Amino acid sequence: MGYSKTLVAGLFAMLLLAPAVLATDPDPLQDFCVADLDGKAVSVNGHTCKPMSEAGDDFLFSSKLAKAGNTSTPNGSAVTELDVAEWPGTNTLGVSMNRVDFAPGGTNPSHIHPRATEIGIVMKGELLVGILGSLDSGNKLYSRVVRAGETFLIPRGLMHFQFNVGKTEASMVVSFNSQNPGIVFVPLTLFGSNPPIPTPVLTKALRVEARVVELLKSKFAAGF
Repeated sequence: MGYSKTLVAGLFAMLLLAPAVLATDPDPLQDFCVADLDGKAVSVNGHTCKPMSEAGDDFLFSSKLAKAGNTSTPNGSAVTELDVAEWPGTNTLGVSMNRVDFAPGGTNPSHIHPRATEIGIVMKGELLVGILGSLDSGNKLYSRVVRAGETFLIPRGLMHFQFNVGKTEASMVVSFNSQNPGIVFVPLTLFGSNPPIPTPVLTKALRVEARVVELLKSKFAAGF
């Protein structure tokens, strides 16, 4: 009898917990929800919606990625974002895209997208794509030169980079399963945070002298 009561109590607890365990982002309950980026209402996931009568058809179309970015940057690359802030029509739909252009020798430095898996296609040139596994993989580097017409996949939350190994300009287009995938640039985060990470913390973690840390901080004081 005691065993039966325990079993019933356990099943009841599982039923109570099931909605929390199985919870995911809810599916949209309308055709679209063009983001009201100037809306004052508090939002948690996504933005409040413009009235459909004000949405127009621009939520479906964009030419932002048609033009190459200016690669005259310290990294020799330019990222053209097309997330919800740039394309409000993606609001609640769980998708976004970027275009990245590279000068010869240009790089998209090591970074992480905390909220999205990334899939990309090289449109021009040839890029070394590197993906860093977690400690579970022994911090393994997975890398390959990806050429025009070829694709690559970056699992959510893994550090990765791209580097133009060709002698000509290169470009790629990537998409995410999030309207706002987020990005954490590793070098900028370590050496350009605001306020700065204390130098003794970095010298201990990186096993270098303080002057090396201070030099790196000076390189990233103005951002990327």
